[in-house]
Amino acid sequence: MHYIEANQDYRSQSTDNDSAEALREAAVKHYDACYWDYLFAWSGRNDLALHYGYWDEKTQSHTQSLLNKNQKLYDAADIKSDDYVLDAGCGIGGSSIWMAKNHSNCVKAITISAKQAYYAGRHAKRHGVAEKVDFEVSDFCQTPYADETFDIVWGLESVCHALNKADFIREAFRVLKKGGRLVVCDGFLMHREIADEDWPYMVDCLDGWAVPNLCLREEFSQILNEQGFSNIKYDDITEQTLPSANYMYKVAKRLQPVQKLSQWLGLRSETQTANFKVGLAQQHLFQKKLVEYGIFTAQKV
Repeated sequence: MHYIEANQDYRSQSTDNDSAEALREAAVKHYDACYWDYLFAWSGRNDLALHYGYWDEKTQSHTQSLLNKNQKLYDAADIKSDDYVLDAGCGIGGSSIWMAKNHSNCVKAITISAKQAYYAGRHAKRHGVAEKVDFEVSDFCQTPYADETFDIVWGLESVCHALNKADFIREAFRVLKKGGRLVVCDGFLMHREIADEDWPYMVDCLDGWAVPNLCLREEFSQILNEQGFSNIKYDDITEQTLPSANYMYKVAKRLQPVQKLSQWLGLRSETQTANFKVGLAQQHLFQKKLVEYGIFTAQKV
């Protein structure tokens, strides 16, 4: 039996459980090395998404599910077109560009990867919203922005990268205006105890996505409360996420012969291979009910 504690790094490559800097470097390495992997196997030129999709009864395609997720978070946080948004962990710009293009929001979008920021800027120009979205390299746990700058802080599958989730939540509270809202969509542990037979799947996911740990839903809610947030709500959308998890598994299985050959030929880096393994492992975590997936919203009053 294994036990996942808060604020610890459970990646197999980790040598220092207290090093947030080493973790940031690993995340940058992951996203830089896997940029083209995501574009080839998961996202498209219109959605630019690095996240799971949201499948409702009207969803007809993978791409539609990815765009649905943006609208789901937008509605959950009751975002208006004149709200100034901080996209905390913006990836290659998908959600930021979507908000600017579909709702005319002005967005400050940050990532710790200079490569992501560069390509996100190019994507914004291609979509005609470069004047509304500003991409910068910054750590979302320690941003350079003044107190009470933003109406919305948006964290879509990014907060999981923080070693201590409270560091992110504390910073989000600081930069939000009074009345501002936080929306976080991510995976959460269903229990801290992980059986021996399930542990390799968990480690493959943490390794492959440069994630140190996951926290419990109840723990995340408690941290939000402790850091001053009010009107805390949680929407469990695991069922609407499972089709996306299954799609990821099928894509990984289909590409497995290519992955093995490329790895044998030395064409795939260790980081890229680890990313591929997640496609297979993540479905197991959902099937065994080790993780759930949902959306938190909270307000600074």
